[in-house]
Amino acid sequence: MKHKIEFDEVCKSCNGTGLYVGMAERDGAAVVCHTCKGTGCHHFVYEYEDFEGRTKREDVERVYQVNPGIIIGCNENKGLELSDFGGIPYSDWLEGQPFGIGSENRQFTCPAWWYQSVDYKKTPEWCYNDYGFAWGAFSSCPQFTNKGQCWERFDKEIS
Repeated sequence: MKHKIEFDEVCKSCNGTGLYVGMAERDGAAVVCHTCKGTGCHHFVYEYEDFEGRTKREDVERVYQVNPGIIIGCNENKGLELSDFGGIPYSDWLEGQPFGIGSENRQFTCPAWWYQSVDYKKTPEWCYNDYGFAWGAFSSCPQFTNKGQCWERFDKEIS
């Protein structure tokens, strides 16, 4: 069932004044508020449907816990499949299966990069202590080319 909530509220951009003073307006200058067109009133409309359960997607094969900023997809030229990026089959996700060890994007990220996005508390401290972050990007870490060893160490420490 569809629902609609609608009401008038004080414009949050100008606090109901109809005038906006930003960083470019100085010494007593103001512009007409773009949000409320100078009325001081914002007409809020929100439409929604009752949630009756998750809708199934037909276009998804694999689900990933997060994407830390890497293009995920098949690439015949590079021999990449969706499973090369970790994740779990969509059917497993629908059944409520958890993302376990090995579902991380291990081929293209290290434990520090991955867990920065998934759960920062699980980020191994040795990634910062042993290698430091002076290098800026995870892929610039001196150990990044040996990230398989970092994943092995991570697996031993969490088991």
